[in-house]
Amino acid sequence: MNAGRAVLTVRTAALLRPAQLAHRVRLRAQRAALARWPSAGRRVLTTPPRPAAGWPAGFSPVDARVPGEWPSYLDLRDGRITLLGRTGRVTEPGDWAARGAPRLWRYHLHYWDWASALAGHENRADARAVFAGLWRRWRAGTPFGLGDAWSPYVASLRAWSWCSIYSGLVEHTSLAGEFLDELWSHLCFLRAHVERDVGGNHLVKNLKALAGLAVFFSDGVLLHRTLDALGREVGTQVLPDGGHFERAPAYHCQVLGDLADVAGLLAAAGRRPPAWLSRAIARMRGFLGLVLLPDGTVPLLNDGFPVPAARVAALRPGPPAPAGITSLSDSGLVVLRAGGLFVLADVGDPCPDELPAHAHADTLSFLLYDGTRRIVTEAGTSTYTPGPRRDFERSTAGHSTVEIDGANSTEVWGAFRAARRARVLGVAARDTPGALTLRAAHDGYRRRPGGPIHRRTWRLDPHRLTVRDEILGRGRHDIAVRVLLATGVRPAEAARFGPQWTSTPVDVATGWDTLSRATQLATTTSATLPWTHEFHYHHKEQRAGVK
Repeated sequence: MNAGRAVLTVRTAALLRPAQLAHRVRLRAQRAALARWPSAGRRVLTTPPRPAAGWPAGFSPVDARVPGEWPSYLDLRDGRITLLGRTGRVTEPGDWAARGAPRLWRYHLHYWDWASALAGHENRADARAVFAGLWRRWRAGTPFGLGDAWSPYVASLRAWSWCSIYSGLVEHTSLAGEFLDELWSHLCFLRAHVERDVGGNHLVKNLKALAGLAVFFSDGVLLHRTLDALGREVGTQVLPDGGHFERAPAYHCQVLGDLADVAGLLAAAGRRPPAWLSRAIARMRGFLGLVLLPDGTVPLLNDGFPVPAARVAALRPGPPAPAGITSLSDSGLVVLRAGGLFVLADVGDPCPDELPAHAHADTLSFLLYDGTRRIVTEAGTSTYTPGPRRDFERSTAGHSTVEIDGANSTEVWGAFRAARRARVLGVAARDTPGALTLRAAHDGYRRRPGGPIHRRTWRLDPHRLTVRDEILGRGRHDIAVRVLLATGVRPAEAARFGPQWTSTPVDVATGWDTLSRATQLATTTSATLPWTHEFHYHHKEQRAGVK
């Protein structure tokens, strides 16, 4: 590890809770012991199984009601699995290691949610036979507790998937006995590998899986303990305004779906969902409705992935943000709507102190819609693989905001790390008869000589958006103001932002490993502080100008 990386590691670790570090050490020791003594480790972790009751017949999880783009029956019969746009073959036990495939693809392979495609096949006997073949090869080629397949997060999704498809694909077949033994082993593994080191959506996924397994095996004690733990997490992770504390709306949707699944399973099993769970779901639905973009999509702020429209509908979002100002202060988002113009501004913390994984250096960035057409966007997220693309998508340069001295406002590094973070100052919003005004500042560049502060003001009326940037502080600095135009916005249309921009082609993410060509506008200068810059976007036929 070089000196710079060591410094970033220390700065990142300093913000973690001591308990997180202790849990990380414990989990790594457990995984190392399993790798060294796999058979003995399995015997130690696995207790005698309980009889399986299965899930109530009337329960249908969100994923079952909103199927993804799963492989076809014919593909699965032939051992071909296409996920995230990449196809792999699993005709032999060793194929399940998927060596050479990106880690995210391997994760999705071992989720087994794609097997839901078999549950809906018209010939039940054929579907069961195909599933049994795939499953037995998986078990033969996947050692217990080892590798990506047994990341606790991955094992949690797989356990939930297997519970869901048991009645349709396994029950009353020759596979049932060994399948239930393996599912019980998942319960025992997850009980000992809850990700309290990571927390966030990973921990919710672990607890959801344990709740599902507790119902499946009629383990009332485990269910009670799991719901108590989930209640504590919901109290921390679901903010008062209904947003998820990781501040990535796509993950908000994932956690909302998880909580709705737990509530639905409890209700189907004849148990009333706890009041705290119902309240959290209602708040999260309200938040989702308020941040949905005019085209009905989920904003891909911080790390995010496109959420299909059918899944958004299944989550039952609340009403959209009305005209005027909607401030979601706990999540650090503000919606401005006037006439046909819509602005979503990021004026909050990049991430929780203890969980920087999905943070971007995007403070005071914004999205802009003209009617239902996206105008201003950001680089998005196409990969979790470390490297230049991941670095750009997390960087300040990949967002519609101001960069100073070529640095990031939050020190994002690696694939999922963030050291020193921008703090937002002085958020103020005013709704007056003539216009909506939002002002905020951040100190993410306080470490630079002269301690620059970036202050941005948005002023929106039915005809135009005005954005005013002020850089306060001392000394001379390199300053870049950037605006990323959405895919489909022609370079010629940049005239609506005024003439004093440099236009550059740039690739923005539209999904995993999917990039589309867009245009980035930039104004760069070297200036002595304080410094001010203002630009406008004019609605429809209005004339543009820059001050």
